[in-house]
Amino acid sequence: MSDPTPTNACTEVYFDGSCPLCRREISLYQNLKSDQPIEWVDVSVEQSSLPAGVTHAQLMKRFHTRTAQGELLSGAAAFVHIWAQLPGWRLLASLARIPGVLWLMERTYRGFLVIRPSIQRVFRKLDQA
Repeated sequence: MSDPTPTNACTEVYFDGSCPLCRREISLYQNLKSDQPIEWVDVSVEQSSLPAGVTHAQLMKRFHTRTAQGELLSGAAAFVHIWAQLPGWRLLASLARIPGVLWLMERTYRGFLVIRPSIQRVFRKLDQA
């Protein structure tokens, strides 16, 4: 797994804009001043400029970022990478550098992905209320 440090500035964030939970989280990030410009790409809308080597389905299943050097990160590494660039989130990114923490975060994220559809249903109902 790559080191998601701020030295590899994030240029693109790929997120599922059809997910109400994801939209809320991304909105929170977008309202913060990042160290570097970030392009927010909603992959729920078919795009012609998706990163090479990854499918639309893969982007919909997991959170991804692309570094300024072109490296594609996903899952916990992608979250840590973006956190490292956002005020208020850098401490979490620093904690993820402790040996074993990123591994644990990735396992937790994979568990979350299993229950994500149920959580999405709850948030969709909240949006309708």
